[in-house]
Amino acid sequence: MKKRTSIEHVGWWKKVKNQRYIRILLYVLLAVVLYVSMLGNVIPDTYEVSLSSVAEEDIRSPVTVENKAETESKYQEALNSVDPVYVHKSDYAQNQVEKVNDVFELVEQVRTEEVLTIDGETVTDPQIEDQLSYIQEILSSGSNRGLSEESVETYLDATDSQLQIARETVKNAVYESMSRVIALDDISSARDEVAEKLALTSVNQRLYEAMLETARISITANYLYDDEATEELRQEMVQSIEPVMISEGQLIVKEGEIINHAVYEQLRLAGLLDDTFNPFPYIGLALFVLLIVGTLAYYFKEANTTLQNNNSHLLMYVLIFLVTVVVMKSISLLENLDIASLELIVPAAVGSMLITSLIHFRVGLMTSMMFALVASVIFNHGAVGTLNFTTGVYILFSCFAGAFFLGKDNRIVRILQAGLFVSLINIITITALHMMKGGFGSWFDYGTAISFAFISGFFAAVLTLGLMPFFETGFGILSRTKLIELSSPNHPLLRKILLEAPGTYHHSVMVANLADSACEAIGAHGLLARVGAYYHDIGKTRRPHFFIENQMKIDNPHNKISPQLSKTIIISHPYDGSKMLKEYKMPKEIIDIAEQHHGTSLLKYFYFKANEQSQQKVPESQFRYPGPKAQFKESAIVGIADCIEAAVRSMTKPTPDKIEQLVKKIIRERLEDGQFDECDLTLKELDLIAKSICETLQGTFHSRIEYPEEGKNKGKNKGGKE
Repeated sequence: MKKRTSIEHVGWWKKVKNQRYIRILLYVLLAVVLYVSMLGNVIPDTYEVSLSSVAEEDIRSPVTVENKAETESKYQEALNSVDPVYVHKSDYAQNQVEKVNDVFELVEQVRTEEVLTIDGETVTDPQIEDQLSYIQEILSSGSNRGLSEESVETYLDATDSQLQIARETVKNAVYESMSRVIALDDISSARDEVAEKLALTSVNQRLYEAMLETARISITANYLYDDEATEELRQEMVQSIEPVMISEGQLIVKEGEIINHAVYEQLRLAGLLDDTFNPFPYIGLALFVLLIVGTLAYYFKEANTTLQNNNSHLLMYVLIFLVTVVVMKSISLLENLDIASLELIVPAAVGSMLITSLIHFRVGLMTSMMFALVASVIFNHGAVGTLNFTTGVYILFSCFAGAFFLGKDNRIVRILQAGLFVSLINIITITALHMMKGGFGSWFDYGTAISFAFISGFFAAVLTLGLMPFFETGFGILSRTKLIELSSPNHPLLRKILLEAPGTYHHSVMVANLADSACEAIGAHGLLARVGAYYHDIGKTRRPHFFIENQMKIDNPHNKISPQLSKTIIISHPYDGSKMLKEYKMPKEIIDIAEQHHGTSLLKYFYFKANEQSQQKVPESQFRYPGPKAQFKESAIVGIADCIEAAVRSMTKPTPDKIEQLVKKIIRERLEDGQFDECDLTLKELDLIAKSICETLQGTFHSRIEYPEEGKNKGKNKGGKE
């Protein structure tokens, strides 16, 4: 009977599936579909509006953006409102008094000097003209360059007492005037005031004029503009000004309002005018999709799952992901119907449930997070911003619920129960989210929301049940349902074993029991090992009588042929079985178990027999199975159970101690022979396997009481006495 062909047996796929570019193409396909499905949700709507036109609807900003023109205007207003900072330089009074004192000291010094250097020439016994020139030269290099020759000459002609009075009077007048605040505009009045103070001095007119000139040029502004303080104040004012922002979701213009220049500029900045092209949403979405696909690719590369190197499973994963996204997108298109909470009906959990059942639980959890991110973009209609976080969180918990509840059990009843669990989690999630926002608008809205949330879980379970057989068949996935189907005694190959090699059938059932319990002990796939054990010796049906378990009441045919020929017959059965299983399109794992259960072990009986009959030592390599060795735990465990079952069956009067010693011996020999080198069994797991097999065998070969023969007991029990 031919089975429907999975993609693993399709010729063109078998040729290209292991090519590296296929893996890249699958990721590209996923990225392209994600990009196309979300593109319409990230490109903001544009409006055909003009200045002075009337808004036909409420328009809100899809982004947060700064209105730089308004911000700059606010900055200028703030700067213009800052008054200049002026500072009273109180030390200027003493400085100016010292300058007055310097003038008089210079005059006194010149009057007593007998030698002066004027313009680089030395003058001895200087005259009044020489003294005047010298003083003018000195004063011209300082800050009192405004003092006239007449005033200097007056000071030179004055007596010592007059000069002393002039000095003290001018100093006092200047200090008194400069002690008050003098702004630039107040200099003239301050100089007039100092003239009044000097007018009270009893000196001649000529000296008074010189004193007045000296005092006037010494009066200067001491209330000056502080550039540093003013700039600091301006900076503080600017920093206190908040930028003018157009917030995401902000109402720019209401329906019926006139669009003025300010509103038009805000629409332009928000990218809502149809005459502008903003490339950033396209680039941003591309990066977003790259992050999603890149994260998945890295996770699949590092995680210990079939997606790490099985491109067929990766193709199935991509198809499941895309089916889920298409379902999301289809429901999002119905949002134009204005049905409240319609997005809650999306059965996103179908993706996580299918991936959990068909691939791996951890992959289902990882994908749940990706579904939440995609859904938050696809269902952003009416949301403030690009992401609808409420829907994203709802989808996240919905997918998590399906993956957690389903786990590794994908029985039909379990899937239906998972759907109910998803519905319950959906209702709790949506209730929590809306209560955090302040509650629903009405009981009707709440009832609608929880109804959609419940239907979402139901749809997820129905879709999972409907789609799973297609993926199982199309990709040769060994789901629990598929394994149970293969374990049916009515399967053609199992019936073939039962009818043509009954001893092998019984042996296979025993091996299945041992392998199943051993796998369960270490957390491996017990049902896979059981079903694999059922078929592992299917190759013996080619020549059943050459195997001892089928030699009932007949001579052993190996006694009549050479060890080399016996070896060839015995060693061929794993590969004959593999070929038969392939003809029936059996799952790859079952074929691998049949082909690997003997690994490269030595056919000891015929090897020793050949050495006995040969003059020269026969190489071991001629009597070893060609392999391959066990590549996964279930295959290795079936090989252990196969060897142990045959060995225990040949024991006479097996006891628990004998069985335990034999089990440990066989496992140790296979370990030392390197039969576990290519699978990831640990020493601790081998110990657990040995204990489990011993317990199972002790239950099978337990001691039984001997029942007395009926004839002997009749006489003894006659009369009701022993």
